[in-house]
Amino acid sequence: MSEEPLRLGWPTFGHETPALPEVVDRSTFQAELNELRAREKAHTREAVAIAAARRRLPMVEVAADTELIGPDGPVTLLDAFEGRPQLVTYYFMWYPGKPADQQCEGCTWNNTQISELSYLHSRGITYAVLCQGPFDESYRYREFMGWQMPWYSAQGSLDTLLAGKQIGLMHIVCYVRDGDRVFETYWTSRRGVEVLDYSYGLMDLTVWGRQEPQEESPPGWPQQWGAGVGVSGHVTRFDGRPIAQWSRVEAGRSDDLTADP
Repeated sequence: MSEEPLRLGWPTFGHETPALPEVVDRSTFQAELNELRAREKAHTREAVAIAAARRRLPMVEVAADTELIGPDGPVTLLDAFEGRPQLVTYYFMWYPGKPADQQCEGCTWNNTQISELSYLHSRGITYAVLCQGPFDESYRYREFMGWQMPWYSAQGSLDTLLAGKQIGLMHIVCYVRDGDRVFETYWTSRRGVEVLDYSYGLMDLTVWGRQEPQEESPPGWPQQWGAGVGVSGHVTRFDGRPIAQWSRVEAGRSDDLTADP
């Protein structure tokens, strides 16, 4: 198999055709699906109840003048709201001085799926990335990836902004403002940031799922992603790069983070 189809298609890494479910008639299929649907509905109701509890959490004040670095220089956390009452931030992991292909594949995976922000704006919510590394090289990464979301460096203010959290880990942190005062209302990390990710959600609907070894699947199901097999070896990295970088490289974009693109 050539290198190009591996990058752009589904890499099988020489495996035989994966196993498939049992073939049954339509009525048997629908009966089993109906049983699963009852569990799905219960799951949805529980998610609604959790969201209701989340809205009732207390909040903690954060200094509104906490400094961020943006395209035009220093700004404040309050400025990042862009005049809206709420702010959702993604704290992007960063490895200073490392090339693009060695930057966080998980953060890349998540933020590549952020495109249309008008729906958030319609509810008075601004979405912004607060990178945990320096502004210049991380902003060049944003340009290489072709992202459009607001982007700031929070490197100098992480002790304040990530108080009580693990610096260097991906986080989503939500804020609300009351006039010129800013309050933190919620935060999550690790698998909690999957809320950004529609790809995993769609994979979970398919017969082979995420194709990762931590999934509980029947024997013979493909699970090469993250299993250290062939050139995958990681769930969100392929052939030495975060997966989404390949289309940018093929389009001729520069991934040099040391100079203006």
